[in-house]
Amino acid sequence: MSNTFHQQVLHEDNHTIVINKQSGQLVQGDKTKDKSLIDLTKAYLKEKYNKPGEVFCGLVHRLDRPTSGALVLARTSKALSRLSQQFKGREVQKIYWAIVEKAPQQKEGTLVNFLKKNEKQNKSYVYDTEVEGAKRAELDYKLLASSDKYHLVELVLKTGRHHQIRVQLSNIGCIIKGDLKYGAKRSNKDASISLHARHLSFNHPTTKERINITAPVPKDALWQFFEKEVGK
Repeated sequence: MSNTFHQQVLHEDNHTIVINKQSGQLVQGDKTKDKSLIDLTKAYLKEKYNKPGEVFCGLVHRLDRPTSGALVLARTSKALSRLSQQFKGREVQKIYWAIVEKAPQQKEGTLVNFLKKNEKQNKSYVYDTEVEGAKRAELDYKLLASSDKYHLVELVLKTGRHHQIRVQLSNIGCIIKGDLKYGAKRSNKDASISLHARHLSFNHPTTKERINITAPVPKDALWQFFEKEVGK
Protein backbone atom coordinates (compact mmCIF):
# COMPACT_ATOMS: atom_id res chain seq x y z
CA MET A 1 0.00 0.00 0.00
CA SER A 2 1.12 3.56 -0.74
CA ASN A 3 2.76 5.10 2.31
CA THR A 4 1.33 8.48 1.37
CA PHE A 5 -2.31 7.36 1.17
CA HIS A 6 -3.03 8.48 4.74
CA GLN A 7 -2.33 12.06 3.57
CA GLN A 8 -5.41 11.80 1.34
CA VAL A 9 -7.71 11.02 4.29
CA LEU A 10 -9.69 14.18 5.15
CA HIS A 11 -12.12 12.71 7.69
CA GLU A 12 -12.53 9.35 9.36
CA ASP A 13 -14.90 7.88 11.94
CA ASN A 14 -16.53 4.49 12.63
CA HIS A 15 -19.06 4.87 9.81
CA THR A 16 -17.51 7.15 7.17
CA ILE A 17 -14.21 8.01 5.56
CA VAL A 18 -13.63 10.96 3.22
CA ILE A 19 -10.73 10.80 0.77
CA ASN A 20 -9.15 13.63 -1.23
CA LYS A 21 -9.06 11.76 -4.54
CA GLN A 22 -6.13 12.56 -6.79
CA SER A 23 -6.75 13.09 -10.48
CA GLY A 24 -6.06 9.86 -12.38
CA GLN A 25 -7.13 7.67 -9.46
CA LEU A 26 -9.87 5.24 -10.36
CA VAL A 27 -12.73 5.22 -7.83
CA GLN A 28 -13.97 1.69 -8.52
CA GLY A 29 -12.27 -1.24 -10.29
CA ASP A 30 -12.79 -1.46 -14.06
CA LYS A 31 -11.43 -3.28 -17.12
CA THR A 32 -8.05 -1.49 -16.79
CA LYS A 33 -7.41 -3.57 -13.62
CA ASP A 34 -5.69 -0.48 -12.13
CA LYS A 35 -5.77 -0.21 -8.34
CA SER A 36 -8.87 1.69 -7.32
CA LEU A 37 -9.52 4.14 -4.50
CA ILE A 38 -11.78 1.51 -2.89
CA ASP A 39 -8.86 -1.00 -2.94
CA LEU A 40 -6.48 1.57 -1.44
CA THR A 41 -8.99 2.56 1.27
CA LYS A 42 -9.64 -1.07 2.22
CA ALA A 43 -5.89 -1.73 2.45
CA TYR A 44 -5.42 1.42 4.57
CA LEU A 45 -8.24 0.46 7.00
CA LYS A 46 -7.07 -3.16 7.19
CA GLU A 47 -3.54 -2.10 8.09
CA LYS A 48 -4.47 0.77 10.44
CA TYR A 49 -6.97 -1.26 12.50
CA ASN A 50 -5.26 -4.63 12.03
CA LYS A 51 -8.51 -6.09 10.71
CA PRO A 52 -8.63 -9.78 9.79
CA GLY A 53 -10.60 -10.80 6.69
CA GLU A 54 -12.49 -8.56 4.29
CA VAL A 55 -12.91 -4.85 5.09
CA PHE A 56 -16.24 -3.19 4.26
CA CYS A 57 -15.98 -0.08 2.08
CA GLY A 58 -19.17 1.05 0.34
CA LEU A 59 -19.31 3.38 -2.66
CA VAL A 60 -21.82 6.19 -2.14
CA HIS A 61 -21.02 8.45 -5.14
CA ARG A 62 -18.36 8.77 -7.84
CA LEU A 63 -15.89 11.24 -9.29
CA ASP A 64 -14.63 10.95 -12.88
CA ARG A 65 -11.13 9.48 -13.13
CA PRO A 66 -9.42 12.73 -14.30
CA THR A 67 -11.19 14.77 -11.57
CA SER A 68 -9.84 15.36 -8.04
CA GLY A 69 -11.40 16.18 -4.68
CA ALA A 70 -13.58 15.04 -1.79
CA LEU A 71 -15.18 11.59 -2.00
CA VAL A 72 -17.08 9.99 0.90
CA LEU A 73 -17.06 6.20 1.38
CA ALA A 74 -19.15 4.19 3.84
CA ARG A 75 -17.45 1.98 6.41
CA THR A 76 -20.67 0.14 7.41
CA SER A 77 -23.70 -1.10 5.49
CA LYS A 78 -25.94 1.13 7.65
CA ALA A 79 -23.89 4.18 6.63
CA LEU A 80 -24.00 3.12 2.98
CA SER A 81 -27.80 2.99 2.84
CA ARG A 82 -28.27 6.22 4.83
CA LEU A 83 -25.69 8.20 2.84
CA SER A 84 -27.11 6.87 -0.44
CA GLN A 85 -30.55 8.16 0.65
CA GLN A 86 -29.04 11.58 1.34
CA PHE A 87 -27.49 11.74 -2.12
CA LYS A 88 -30.78 10.66 -3.71
CA GLY A 89 -32.71 13.18 -1.62
CA ARG A 90 -30.24 15.95 -2.51
CA GLU A 91 -29.40 16.58 1.14
CA VAL A 92 -25.68 16.50 0.35
CA GLN A 93 -24.07 19.76 -0.74
CA LYS A 94 -21.37 19.38 -3.39
CA ILE A 95 -19.32 22.41 -4.42
CA TYR A 96 -16.76 22.12 -7.20
CA TRP A 97 -14.00 24.36 -8.48
CA ALA A 98 -13.13 24.38 -12.17
CA ILE A 99 -10.34 26.16 -14.02
CA VAL A 100 -11.73 27.23 -17.41
CA GLU A 101 -10.23 28.65 -20.62
CA LYS A 102 -12.77 31.47 -20.97
CA ALA A 103 -14.70 33.41 -18.32
CA PRO A 104 -18.49 33.07 -18.36
CA GLN A 105 -20.30 36.11 -19.86
CA GLN A 106 -22.20 36.69 -16.62
CA LYS A 107 -20.15 36.47 -13.42
CA GLU A 108 -22.76 34.22 -11.83
CA GLY A 109 -25.89 32.39 -12.87
CA THR A 110 -27.76 29.12 -13.17
CA LEU A 111 -27.44 26.62 -16.02
CA VAL A 112 -30.39 24.36 -16.84
CA ASN A 113 -30.09 21.85 -19.70
CA PHE A 114 -31.09 18.33 -20.64
CA LEU A 115 -28.26 15.80 -20.88
CA LYS A 116 -28.23 12.55 -22.78
CA LYS A 117 -25.49 10.00 -22.20
CA ASN A 118 -23.89 8.09 -25.05
CA GLU A 119 -22.69 4.83 -23.45
CA LYS A 120 -20.41 3.84 -26.34
CA GLN A 121 -18.52 7.14 -26.30
CA ASN A 122 -18.78 7.59 -22.50
CA LYS A 123 -19.86 11.14 -23.24
CA SER A 124 -22.92 13.29 -22.55
CA TYR A 125 -24.64 15.59 -25.03
CA VAL A 126 -26.49 18.74 -24.09
CA TYR A 127 -29.94 19.89 -25.22
CA ASP A 128 -31.85 23.07 -24.37
CA THR A 129 -35.20 21.30 -24.47
CA GLU A 130 -36.30 17.88 -23.29
CA VAL A 131 -35.55 15.05 -25.73
CA GLU A 132 -36.17 11.34 -25.34
CA GLY A 133 -33.71 9.71 -22.93
CA ALA A 134 -32.35 13.04 -21.67
CA LYS A 135 -32.27 14.06 -18.00
CA ARG A 136 -32.65 17.55 -16.56
CA ALA A 137 -29.39 19.05 -15.28
CA GLU A 138 -29.05 22.13 -13.11
CA LEU A 139 -26.14 23.91 -11.46
CA ASP A 140 -25.27 27.36 -10.11
CA TYR A 141 -21.95 28.93 -11.07
CA LYS A 142 -19.90 31.91 -9.91
CA LEU A 143 -16.64 33.38 -11.23
CA LEU A 144 -14.21 33.53 -8.27
CA ALA A 145 -10.87 34.70 -9.76
CA SER A 146 -8.89 35.14 -12.99
CA SER A 147 -5.23 34.80 -14.02
CA ASP A 148 -3.69 36.02 -17.31
CA LYS A 149 -5.06 33.05 -19.25
CA TYR A 150 -7.47 31.11 -17.03
CA HIS A 151 -10.45 31.61 -14.75
CA LEU A 152 -11.64 29.89 -11.56
CA VAL A 153 -15.36 29.10 -11.41
CA GLU A 154 -17.23 27.72 -8.39
CA LEU A 155 -20.10 25.33 -9.11
CA VAL A 156 -22.92 24.15 -6.88
CA LEU A 157 -24.58 21.02 -8.26
CA LYS A 158 -28.36 20.79 -8.02
CA THR A 159 -28.47 17.46 -9.92
CA GLY A 160 -25.84 14.75 -10.37
CA ARG A 161 -25.70 13.79 -14.05
CA HIS A 162 -23.00 12.02 -16.06
CA HIS A 163 -20.19 14.54 -16.86
CA GLN A 164 -22.67 17.29 -15.93
CA ILE A 165 -20.24 20.11 -15.05
CA ARG A 166 -17.95 19.31 -17.97
CA VAL A 167 -20.66 19.36 -20.63
CA GLN A 168 -22.70 22.27 -19.22
CA LEU A 169 -19.62 24.52 -18.96
CA SER A 170 -18.43 23.50 -22.43
CA ASN A 171 -21.88 24.39 -23.78
CA ILE A 172 -21.45 28.05 -22.68
CA GLY A 173 -17.88 28.21 -24.05
CA CYS A 174 -16.19 27.79 -20.65
CA ILE A 175 -14.19 24.65 -21.44
CA ILE A 176 -12.41 23.07 -18.46
CA LYS A 177 -8.62 23.17 -18.79
CA GLY A 178 -7.32 19.82 -20.05
CA ASP A 179 -10.76 18.40 -20.89
CA LEU A 180 -10.14 17.16 -24.45
CA LYS A 181 -13.41 15.21 -24.48
CA TYR A 182 -15.40 18.43 -24.19
CA GLY A 183 -13.33 20.76 -26.37
CA ALA A 184 -10.04 21.66 -24.67
CA LYS A 185 -7.26 22.42 -27.16
CA ARG A 186 -4.58 20.56 -25.21
CA SER A 187 -4.36 18.07 -22.36
CA ASN A 188 -2.86 18.70 -18.93
CA LYS A 189 0.61 17.19 -18.47
CA ASP A 190 -0.69 14.64 -15.95
CA ALA A 191 -3.81 13.81 -18.07
CA SER A 192 -6.04 15.39 -15.40
CA ILE A 193 -8.83 17.85 -16.07
CA SER A 194 -8.89 20.98 -13.91
CA LEU A 195 -12.06 20.06 -12.00
CA HIS A 196 -11.91 19.60 -8.22
CA ALA A 197 -14.61 18.57 -5.72
CA ARG A 198 -13.76 21.35 -3.25
CA HIS A 199 -16.47 21.11 -0.56
CA LEU A 200 -18.68 18.26 0.60
CA SER A 201 -21.31 18.58 3.30
CA PHE A 202 -23.53 15.75 4.59
CA ASN A 203 -25.34 14.56 7.73
CA HIS A 204 -23.46 11.90 9.66
CA PRO A 205 -25.36 8.62 9.12
CA THR A 206 -25.74 7.85 12.85
CA THR A 207 -25.13 11.04 14.89
CA LYS A 208 -26.94 13.29 12.31
CA GLU A 209 -24.23 15.90 12.94
CA ARG A 210 -23.44 17.97 9.82
CA ILE A 211 -20.00 17.08 8.46
CA ASN A 212 -18.31 19.78 6.36
CA ILE A 213 -15.22 18.86 4.37
CA THR A 214 -12.89 21.06 2.30
CA ALA A 215 -10.45 19.23 0.02
CA PRO A 216 -7.08 20.94 -0.56
CA VAL A 217 -6.47 21.65 -4.26
CA PRO A 218 -3.94 19.59 -6.28
CA LYS A 219 -0.24 20.36 -5.88
CA ASP A 220 -0.10 22.33 -9.11
CA ALA A 221 1.09 25.92 -9.59
CA LEU A 222 -2.12 27.19 -11.21
CA TRP A 223 -4.38 25.54 -8.61
CA GLN A 224 -2.18 26.95 -5.80
CA PHE A 225 -2.35 30.42 -7.38
CA PHE A 226 -6.15 30.35 -7.46
CA GLU A 227 -6.44 28.98 -3.92
CA LYS A 228 -4.31 31.95 -2.71
CA GLU A 229 -6.36 34.44 -4.78
CA VAL A 230 -9.64 33.24 -3.30
CA GLY A 231 -8.16 33.15 0.21
CA LYS A 232 -7.15 36.83 0.08
